[in-house]
Amino acid sequence: MPAKARTDRNAATRERILDAAERLFAEHGVHEVSNRQVAEAAGQGNTAVVGYHFGTKSDLVRAIVRRHTEDIEATREAMVARVAGSDDLRDWLDCLVRPTFDHMAALGTPSWYARFGAQVMTDPALREILVDEHLGSPFLVRILDGLHACLPSLPPAVFRERGDVARHLLVHVPVERERALAEGTPTTRATWADTATGLVDVLVGVWLAPVTPTTDQEHA
Repeated sequence: MPAKARTDRNAATRERILDAAERLFAEHGVHEVSNRQVAEAAGQGNTAVVGYHFGTKSDLVRAIVRRHTEDIEATREAMVARVAGSDDLRDWLDCLVRPTFDHMAALGTPSWYARFGAQVMTDPALREILVDEHLGSPFLVRILDGLHACLPSLPPAVFRERGDVARHLLVHVPVERERALAEGTPTTRATWADTATGLVDVLVGVWLAPVTPTTDQEHA
């Protein structure tokens, strides 16, 4: 077989494995799915093919994450460039939310990436993969700096706490929409873009909510 044909075949096999693994992990959980099941779902007779192409299960999870982050990062970069220097909290929250939601819209229906991400975030070891891949983004760092600049009087402990709340919403709001679309049940908003707008509204409220002083915040 010519080298190019072999390379093309390997690339196609990898994509089928990634598609199958993402779906199965989303539906059943990462540790509930074996490499054999992934290989069979990808139409591969050789059950060792997953390990051959991706190594460990953690490597497979990282590969799934990385094939989505390129598009998300491109949108994030363009949005950050447009709002550079802004002191409007909503601008920075748009940069935080909308790139992922735009990507989800581009995936079509059904998709599994939101539910895959939620499954990964529940596993302490695998969660670090998702966090590392996203926190390694220089544009995400600039977004967080932009949020800080809009909220100069917010105590550090409260900023971290509200960041945790935002992260939970960023994970689970798209999960609910993705699941509803896959099941054909009603969604709260008509589009992914509208869903992003609604979540930004919520996050503006989260970040600007009043702060009740407590002893632990005073010493944080």
